[in-house]
Amino acid sequence: MPYILFYITFAIIIIFFIIFLFLLFAWRWLIKRIVQQTGKIILSDSYQENIIELLPGIRHIGVQNVIENSLRAETGDVLHRPLGSSKKWPHLDPLTFIPAQTSPFPVDGEEDVDVKVTIGPKAKKPLELKIPLIISAMAYGIALSEEVRLSLAKAAKNTGTALNSGEGGILPEELDTAGNYILQFSKTEWSKEEEVIKRANMIEIKFGQGALFGMGGKISPQNLSGRARQIMGLKENEDAVIYENFFENQTLKDVKELVDELRKMTGGVPIGVKMGAGGKIEEDIDHLIELGVDYIAIDGGQAATHGAPPILSDDFGIPTLHAIVRAANHLKKRNVKEDISLIASGGLFVPGHFLKVLALGADAVYLGSTMLFTVSHSQSVMALPFEPPTQMVWNQGKFKDQFNSEKGAETAEKFLTASIEEMKVALRAMGKYSLKELSKNDLVSYDETTARMIGIPYTFQPWENTEN
Repeated sequence: MPYILFYITFAIIIIFFIIFLFLLFAWRWLIKRIVQQTGKIILSDSYQENIIELLPGIRHIGVQNVIENSLRAETGDVLHRPLGSSKKWPHLDPLTFIPAQTSPFPVDGEEDVDVKVTIGPKAKKPLELKIPLIISAMAYGIALSEEVRLSLAKAAKNTGTALNSGEGGILPEELDTAGNYILQFSKTEWSKEEEVIKRANMIEIKFGQGALFGMGGKISPQNLSGRARQIMGLKENEDAVIYENFFENQTLKDVKELVDELRKMTGGVPIGVKMGAGGKIEEDIDHLIELGVDYIAIDGGQAATHGAPPILSDDFGIPTLHAIVRAANHLKKRNVKEDISLIASGGLFVPGHFLKVLALGADAVYLGSTMLFTVSHSQSVMALPFEPPTQMVWNQGKFKDQFNSEKGAETAEKFLTASIEEMKVALRAMGKYSLKELSKNDLVSYDETTARMIGIPYTFQPWENTEN
C-alpha cells in the first residue's frame, strides 16, 4: 500500500512538471491559439449567437439598468436602492467663487473666521451651532447600526454641531452623547414619547425627503432586528410601519395644530419641516409659512436614503441647485428670509459644495451619505471584496459587529473639522472674516443659463454687483 501511494504521488508530480514545461515553452503558442479561435467565433458567428451582442445591448440599456431589471425579475418585488440616484443632475460645478486679490485683499491665514450659525432665529430657544454642517437624518435600526449612530453622536458633540435622529428608534445613549439633538418627528408610532420630545434641541416634522418624498413603507422583522425593535416598541413578528401621513384625512390645519403643540411642549425650540424638492416648491413653501415653521430643510433630487424605489430617486424632484435658489428667492420674496432658516441637502459631498449652497442662501447644510463613508473610512475595507462597504454601517450589515465606534467617531470628527478649515481658507481667499459676509454676489458661473437663472455674472462678461 505505501508503494502504491508513492507511485501515485510520483505520477502526479511528473504530470504537473510536464504541464509546467508545456506552459513554460508553449505559452505563446497556446495564447495565439486561444485568440485565433476566439476571434474566429466572434467574427463569424451570427449576431444572434454572438457573445459580442452584449456590447451594444448593454451600451444601449446600461449596465445598471440590466442589473436592476435582473433583480426585479428575480424577486418580483419593488426594488429598494440605497445611496440615491446615479443620474447626472445639474449641480454646483459650473459655479466658482471670486477671489480677493487687489481690493479687497485676502484675509491673513492666522486670522480666525467666524462660521457659527443660528437655526430658527425667531424661536424662543434658537439652535446655536459652531459650524454650519449638520449630520443628517439616518435612522437607527431602519438604516444604521447602534455603533455607527453613537460614532456620529460623538462627532457632532466634539465639533459643536447637531445630530438628526432620523425616523428610527431613539437611542438613549445618543441623546446623552450628541449635545445638540434634532428629533425627526416622523409618520410612525415610535419616537413620540414626551420626555424624548422635551430633550430635543430642535424638532423636524418630516413631510418627505429627496429620494423617497412623502412615501412610507413596511419593514419586516427579518430586515429590522436586534435592540432597535425593543426601542421602537415592536412586537416579535410585527412589521415596522412608516405611514404616508400623520393623520387620517390629513389637512394643513391638522399639521398647524401639531406645530403649535410641539412648540408648546418643548418650551420654544425651533420647529421645522423637511421635504423633498419638487416642481411646485414655492407653493409648498407658502404652505409651510402658514404653518409657522422656524426652518425648512430642502432635500434636492440627488439625495439618498437607505432604500428607495429607483423610480422615486430617478424620476421625481428637482436638482438641489435649482431647489435652493428657488427656495431662498421665495423666502426673500415673502419677506421671511431672516425669520425662517433654510437647510440644504442632497448630493453635497465636499467643502466646495457646502460653501456654494451657503452662498446661494442656505443657512446650514445636512450631510448624509458622505458621513457614512467618512465614519467607516478605513474600516470599510473589511467588507471588501465580496460585500459593499456599507455592510459595515447598516443595522443589518454583515460586518456591523466589526465596526469600531471610537475609530468611527474620530474619523467623522476629522472630516467635519477638515471640511470647515477648508471652507475657512476659501472665505479668507474671498477677503471675508465671517460666513455671514458670504452671498451669491461672491459667485460667477461659466454656464450662461446657470448664471442667468441664479442672477450672477457669466464669466464671459464683465463682473457687476448683482446683489439686490
